Amino acid sequence: MAFNHLPAGVHDALAPLSVTPVTHSVPMAKNHRSDRPSPEAVPRLSPATVLARLAPGPSRSSRITHTEHLPPREGRHAVWPDRIRPEVIAAVQACGIEHPWAHQARVAEHALDGESVVVATGTASGKSLAYLVPVLSALLDGSEAPNGRGATTLYLAPTKALAADQCRSVKKLSQPLGNAVRPAVYDGDTPFEEREWIRQYANYVLTNPDMLHRGILPSHPRWSSFLKSLKYVVIDECHTYRGVFGSHVAHVLRRLRRLCARYGASPVFLLASATAAEPAVAAGRLTGLPVVEVADDASPRGELVFALWEPPLTEMVGEKGAPVRRTATAETADLLTDLAVQGVRTVAFVRSRRGAELISVIAQERLAEVDRSLARRVAAYRGGYLPEERRALEQALHSGELLGLAATTALELGIDVSGLDAVLIAGYPGTRASLWQQAGRAGRSGQGALAVLIARDDPLDTFLVHHPEALFDRPVESTVLDPDNPYVLAPHLCAAAAELPLTDEDLPLFGPETENLLPQLEAAKLLRRRTKAWHWTRRERAADLTDIRGEGGRPVQVVEDGTGRLLGTVDAGSSHTTVHEGAVHLHQGRTYLVRSLDLEDSVALVTEASPPYSTVARDTTSISVLETDVEIPWGQGRLCYGSVEVTNQVVSFLRRRVITGEVLGESKLDLPPRTLRTRAVWWTVTEDQLDAARINPEILGGALHAAEHASIGMLPLFATCDRWDIGGVSVPLHPDTLLPTVFVYDGHPGGAGFAERAFHTARSWLTATRQAIASCECDAGCPSCIQSPKCGNGNDPLHKRGAVRLLTELLREAPEEKTREEQGREEQVQVEHARDQQVREENLREEKAPDREESPEDEKALREESAQGEESAREGDASGSAREGDGTGAGTGTASGTGSGTGAGSGTGAGSGTGAGSGNGVDGE
Repeated sequence: MAFNHLPAGVHDALAPLSVTPVTHSVPMAKNHRSDRPSPEAVPRLSPATVLARLAPGPSRSSRITHTEHLPPREGRHAVWPDRIRPEVIAAVQACGIEHPWAHQARVAEHALDGESVVVATGTASGKSLAYLVPVLSALLDGSEAPNGRGATTLYLAPTKALAADQCRSVKKLSQPLGNAVRPAVYDGDTPFEEREWIRQYANYVLTNPDMLHRGILPSHPRWSSFLKSLKYVVIDECHTYRGVFGSHVAHVLRRLRRLCARYGASPVFLLASATAAEPAVAAGRLTGLPVVEVADDASPRGELVFALWEPPLTEMVGEKGAPVRRTATAETADLLTDLAVQGVRTVAFVRSRRGAELISVIAQERLAEVDRSLARRVAAYRGGYLPEERRALEQALHSGELLGLAATTALELGIDVSGLDAVLIAGYPGTRASLWQQAGRAGRSGQGALAVLIARDDPLDTFLVHHPEALFDRPVESTVLDPDNPYVLAPHLCAAAAELPLTDEDLPLFGPETENLLPQLEAAKLLRRRTKAWHWTRRERAADLTDIRGEGGRPVQVVEDGTGRLLGTVDAGSSHTTVHEGAVHLHQGRTYLVRSLDLEDSVALVTEASPPYSTVARDTTSISVLETDVEIPWGQGRLCYGSVEVTNQVVSFLRRRVITGEVLGESKLDLPPRTLRTRAVWWTVTEDQLDAARINPEILGGALHAAEHASIGMLPLFATCDRWDIGGVSVPLHPDTLLPTVFVYDGHPGGAGFAERAFHTARSWLTATRQAIASCECDAGCPSCIQSPKCGNGNDPLHKRGAVRLLTELLREAPEEKTREEQGREEQVQVEHARDQQVREENLREEKAPDREESPEDEKALREESAQGEESAREGDASGSAREGDGTGAGTGTASGTGSGTGAGSGTGAGSGTGAGSGNGVDGE
């Protein structure tokens, strides 16, 4: 539900935001009248004028480290292919679109030719219309079939909000086509009484991967009429399917393709992506099919002024006497206040739900000091709100009733909130793709816009605001996902076998690891080989073996002590860091203290409270090498990539004052250790290299530790990961390498592809790491360069100058990186395999699906199974974003036990003790 209140203690903490006084466009505030004209009646200010008003004096203007001006761009028109039904073209023209942009026409042409295609153009470039026109034309053709359902379309969105928004758009666009197009949303919120009608009559079904995984595919006999007519599968915002989540979705799509082939269908995949590197390669890895790309954006664009903003230093002192900057949360709240006073319609993107709520509250309080009516025109938008509340907020922003919205990434994806003048981005969102996606939310319809990136006090953000070329002169990242991850693949093989027995012909569809995993799944008595196929053996639902968005394991229920009211759940992987005893837990605007965490029963008891602080868990990490896959010389040292086992234990938590981040104290915890088998990149240094860098034994641990922290902070610049997706360990003498070693590992069972990307870009990655440390103005290290808020060793030892010298010596003899062409050769082999598989599917779909006579008992069991699966899918997308929360732990081993025995290697027996080694676990916010 909407934000109701913040406890008094937090309100009290909001007052001393900074030692630097902040004014909110005071002349405008004094002249403000309650009968001000509406935003529509006020002439739109140019982006440069708006920015100048945000930074009127030296105190503010000095915070702008760089301003990038992106000039406007003219659009290029084309014509729709002549195979598009004229009724569809007329419907589009009735919406005021006379001619398509050139890239829209190209996408339609590929779709009509039966080629899977990905359109990877900028925000507001009309990607939705590009795939909707051929889809509606096909549905119109299919409506003339005897059953009125000769063609169907399945639309997949990463969030419920986006699916609902797209359904409204489809209904509006297809209104002139009458009953020929019957769109419907099918997700965990869909009433049960509507579901049967959707299965039998809807021809454009909008859902999410969670419902497809747990509800639709396990109950495919009930969807047979829909699947046998499936012509198109639309995958919107496909760039969000990355890491472990993307790997899961890749196998959900392979299961869908397999069932479609059984029902005689071979759908064409139409994918929409934000601007991305190698979109066809990423789309091909996601779908397992050859994909054509359309990346030449022909839409017009207004002027974009993009400012980089660094909050000022305060007079407070942090850990080890380090200087402390004003938080991005407080700075963003003030900027949002100023923009609202100017009548500039703005969205402030924040990485956490807590941050969105706090920015909204601060801005409301500041605006109330100017005009109470203005305070009501700013709100928060995040996952966890009721659908109708989200729709009301979107409409209020669109109409101008709201001037400002503090939002999580739930609003980043495609939802139409046209009419924005400015975007504030509170902290680098993790990838350049997400940065441009958020910045592109303003200035739609070819109008000018302002975007401001407000840096957080961490190494990556500090580096970016002082190295603008890393943002504006480099292409966006490649999407990283690894469908061959055995911990991801194993439960999907079980789910596929439960849907239809797995045959030898199915194995290439799921990749080369399949043949190795099947005997292990047989040994675990999850599958059984009968004649020529593998069958699911258990009574429980195979689809419930894995949560495609989570870490696996039983979710921890958050229960209010005294009343027994269930507030929500936390996934098992993050429970140690988010709901440990003494943790502050924020739920729908109310603050709770965790009284106890029962790991055996998976219950956390909480009590409503008003603490003036937040909590941050600290952990220690040790690591052992299981198997080295690749090892290359790095001067006298080595650069390696392979399989590791990580042992992590949450040992304490910090209490930090809200807004300022000041550390109030630390409390010890007694939680059990957790192990994780994953993938890592690591580098070693020799004694000669240490001598050349003037690193003596007294500062060796601090130099390695500092380099580890900074390299973790910089990796998201080179791999499409979030900081909480990765972790690190540094050891002056590791028992497996017998040398000083720094490890950086994926924080997910089996790996997620991030460490592999780090291995391939090691020279550029560590060069940027060195620059980030060396260019920081502090003397001995601070949060902007080498300190980590999650360090289990309390950021001790750290040696800034030693880290710079160490990295300088290491990079002196760094090997050359592989070119994209060399790295792409393996991708080409996968594409060839995909083409072979497509031929097999074409042959398979000629076989008729076997008829099945169902007894009443069978039908009843099927209904119960379908209902159970669809109900369990309710939680999969409740928040809207795969990783919208405040940060999670490192993961907890295998996925529901199905990965038993799948880790690479047999272990070295070296143990996990690291002595003076240090680790920061998964570095989250």
